[in-house]
Amino acid sequence: MSAPVSVDLGSGAPGTTISGALGPVSVTDDRALLSASWTTTASSSDWTTGSATPAETITATDVGYDPGSITTTGTITATGTPVTLSGTAAPVVTGTSGVGDNTATWNPVISVAVPASAVGGTYTGTLTQSVS
Repeated sequence: MSAPVSVDLGSGAPGTTISGALGPVSVTDDRALLSASWTTTASSSDWTTGSATPAETITATDVGYDPGSITTTGTITATGTPVTLSGTAAPVVTGTSGVGDNTATWNPVISVAVPASAVGGTYTGTLTQSVS
């Protein structure tokens, strides 16, 4: 799996939603199996300005992940599922009915609902993606 290391989603006022494309995420399956499948998952940490006070935290459940359209090569059926993230990994793209080597690539849109009580600052969080 390959994915961008970081992305800047821009800024937004409290009570609005910020969204932006993460950048290309790809799964390359070179196992050359007769019957292949895989599942990618995503989770998020809380987003903070460096302080743990509630006014300076956007919870992980305020973050959405939408895989959008998926491009494949080889033989694989890839299906995306938009999710609201949390600290627990959730399936976002599933590859089924794969034969031989294949790839799937998508450019997910990440959306962050900025709480009305949020204070100004640069918020950072960690998005974790994996494939199995």
